[in-house]
Amino acid sequence: MSKFDSDMTRYRMIYDIHTHTTFSHGKGSIEDNVKAATAKGLSAVGIADHGPGHMLYGIGKNVLPVMRKEIQRLQPLYPSIKILLGVEANIINISGKLDITDEEVSDLDYILAGYHYGILGERPAFALKMHMLNLMAGKRAKQGKSGLKKTNTGLVIKALHENRIKVLTHPGDKGPFDLIAIAKACEETGTMMEISTWHEAPTMDELKKIVSSGVRFIISSDAHSPQRVGTFAPGFKRALEAGVDPARIDNLEET
Repeated sequence: MSKFDSDMTRYRMIYDIHTHTTFSHGKGSIEDNVKAATAKGLSAVGIADHGPGHMLYGIGKNVLPVMRKEIQRLQPLYPSIKILLGVEANIINISGKLDITDEEVSDLDYILAGYHYGILGERPAFALKMHMLNLMAGKRAKQGKSGLKKTNTGLVIKALHENRIKVLTHPGDKGPFDLIAIAKACEETGTMMEISTWHEAPTMDELKKIVSSGVRFIISSDAHSPQRVGTFAPGFKRALEAGVDPARIDNLEET
């Protein structure tokens, strides 16, 4: 048995709070995700569909109360697991604001946030320009021009300091970012950095650079189908290869 296989048997995922449903672009209902999480022995599952600012698959207006009502209906039916309501908000506003209102935040248990294409924000022309620059950079975006990297990094850091973000999702994805500076901001704000199993972000090389910071991590399935809820092995393997101490991964426990 390899060391990785040995470590996989020693650790289990406790909770998964980055899962999507048909309220955005997932393939299952809230109950489908809850059933899958229960079958995998998780103690908590979070529903975090995309914020309403996303033009293609954001949640609809006034949908969060509907989702909350459904969770309230389901919770007594699944007493062995805690069902949480979150959102994967979208970062693009220069002001640092996310695409959810204060009223909507009050109906949430937590906020995830990350940079996504398809968000216009309060300055649509700026947002479109940024999306085009990052899209054109493509695979070269990991290097990127210093100006683009600086702007991307500034957007994320501003959002971290202006909001109570629990987890920064797939950091380093969809453009060039200074992840060392972002890790420092996460450490300052108490925000966890996600090790995604849906996106390869952060990459192993990027994790090696930020592991020396004091930031804490979380592994997320970013499940777009119920079958993927609770998936953590790909992210855990990347973390181990990068030298991340499992004790710094908040939602894993040693069996």
